[in-house]
Amino acid sequence: MATANGAGTWIGRPPVLRRVVIFGPESTGKTTLARRLAEHFREPWSEEYVRRFWDERLGVITATDLDEVAWGQIAVEDAARGGARSLFFLDTDLLTCTIWDDLLFPGACPDWVRAEADRRAQTTTLYLLCATDVPFAADPQRCFPEPEARERCMRLWKSTLEKRALRFVEVRGSWDERFATARAAVENLDGV
Repeated sequence: MATANGAGTWIGRPPVLRRVVIFGPESTGKTTLARRLAEHFREPWSEEYVRRFWDERLGVITATDLDEVAWGQIAVEDAARGGARSLFFLDTDLLTCTIWDDLLFPGACPDWVRAEADRRAQTTTLYLLCATDVPFAADPQRCFPEPEARERCMRLWKSTLEKRALRFVEVRGSWDERFATARAAVENLDGV
């Protein structure tokens, strides 16, 4: 068993931090779910960085901003990790940045972002894939409200996980059902 001594140094092996990513297309309740899970487990979570970036830039993002968006996403992910005892929750991740880069700026995703996204994805303990079976909530940052477009996005997000053989649980239903499914999936992780 690992414990910390008075100086904060671990005796034995340090605890394994479990990285849980709330993943999926826009308007599927990722932020709400990340916040609820963090409160329930009393662990940190990170917001999706690009939303703040969008607001600061008054809604103007170009292909030349993709490096800066990626660095911001990395920073919020690392900040959540730094405050974790045993697990932390991410409202989206760098892998999502690559999907959006490809959708909105085809061919512009920097190679280093793609490589770092794949590396970080391999360190993720669990992805919670939020389905598009909830009503679309319009806001200026969202761009695919049509049911067909939402379904296309859902297939894209899911195939992104499947192609990499990443562990995920699909989360669907009412807000309470989504939370119950997500909570149970996290509780089933080793050491939680």
